[in-house]
Amino acid sequence: LNLHYTLSLDLFGSEISTNAANSFNWGLKGRYRENKLEDDHQLKNATYPVAEFDGKQILVKDVNAISAINMRLRDDYTEDARGGVRRWNQIIRKHNVDFELNLPHEAFHRHIGTFSGAPITPEGLVISREEWDSRRDEWLPSKADGDFIQSLMKPVFEPGKFAGWIAPPKVGIDNKPGDFEYVKLHMA
Repeated sequence: LNLHYTLSLDLFGSEISTNAANSFNWGLKGRYRENKLEDDHQLKNATYPVAEFDGKQILVKDVNAISAINMRLRDDYTEDARGGVRRWNQIIRKHNVDFELNLPHEAFHRHIGTFSGAPITPEGLVISREEWDSRRDEWLPSKADGDFIQSLMKPVFEPGKFAGWIAPPKVGIDNKPGDFEYVKLHMA
């Protein structure tokens, strides 16, 4: 969760972006559920809170909402992801497992934007680079973890057979049999 969520946050780009602002002004980029928002939809005088890292601490400042369109979209994505994590945690509790998933702080493990490379924990604490590097494998998959995952993911190409890391479906797509040739592989 710490890895994939933070990589997904980077896909939204920098928190403040003139490219995103121009795309919004040209009608190429919009906000999530724009039709349900109650503002002027041009954001001429609107502001939006944006967190930034000044090298020592995380600060929040209000910036022009058009320039912060990526941040707004990312915040909407985060809220949606929180809903998914809540549902997962309900399932975990239902099975009497004493464990809870949490989304990491928006500043953790970032490669794009104001938090790029910042030594910030999943809880949002600013720490030294040395401490971050020494604790990295507590928070993110290690090389050994990646090697283990790769060892599980062996491809299977025979119709009707499934890789060991995929549960066979109860029924095929459009009620087709499990050995239906959904994809034709043309090996060169």
